[in-house]
Amino acid sequence: MRTRAPAANGPPRNAVIEEQDLQREERFEDELIMHLERDQFVAETSRPVPPAQLSARTRVGLWALRVWVVLAGLMVIYTFISQLH
Repeated sequence: MRTRAPAANGPPRNAVIEEQDLQREERFEDELIMHLERDQFVAETSRPVPPAQLSARTRVGLWALRVWVVLAGLMVIYTFISQLH
């Protein structure tokens, strides 16, 4: 019987090069940010992010979660106040 040597399963060479390029770009951007003045840094990092596009089902779930949190908070407050007397 003949056995085969396992093939190398490492990432392709192009992927490694692209990752190194991305890391180099991130380091360059980090260095630029480090040299900004405080007001420039705040202006650069306080850009608004557009709201996420959520499905109707997800929105209903999030609203249900909000309602549940408010009700649970009211129950905790009621229990605390009722135990004071």
